[in-house]
Amino acid sequence: MILTTARLTLRLLTAADWPLFFTLHNDSQVIEKCFDKPSEAQIRAKFNERLKPWQPNSNQPLCMVISESGSGKQVGVTGFTASQLADTQEVGYLLLPEFYGRGYATESLDAFLTWSRRKFNIQLIKAVVSAGNIGSEKVLAKCGFKLVRVEPLAYEIGGVLFDDHHFLLTCTE
Repeated sequence: MILTTARLTLRLLTAADWPLFFTLHNDSQVIEKCFDKPSEAQIRAKFNERLKPWQPNSNQPLCMVISESGSGKQVGVTGFTASQLADTQEVGYLLLPEFYGRGYATESLDAFLTWSRRKFNIQLIKAVVSAGNIGSEKVLAKCGFKLVRVEPLAYEIGGVLFDDHHFLLTCTE
């Protein structure tokens, strides 16, 4: 399965994408507002989990690789994380720093959301962002998400507690 936008191509994650996935989870600029640096074993387990087939309500992640259509350069990943709620999917994304500021996160997330809503009739999509991750909050707002709750001091990164900002997209198409 392949999705395309004006500038990007999105495709399912494959075993050959390990170098990208590993880099995304090790780059301090990428993870500084998301999570503490995981071990290689933790990254490998997360990667392997994302290689499994996905179905709505399966509590399995769905991971797509984002690439520039013209150059073929890998930009990052986007998709659904494993969700504990039967009627809601949680979205996430990570991009390499050299692609920040180009609108790729918004463009790829919008394409992914449009496809997933149409293909699987998903009605509720959530996202959780640590306070201070302004770039991700802007991406979510541009894609139609609304801030619905702030959970104070909910998540620790680098020994510091951050508020979690919970966003929700209600799909009415």
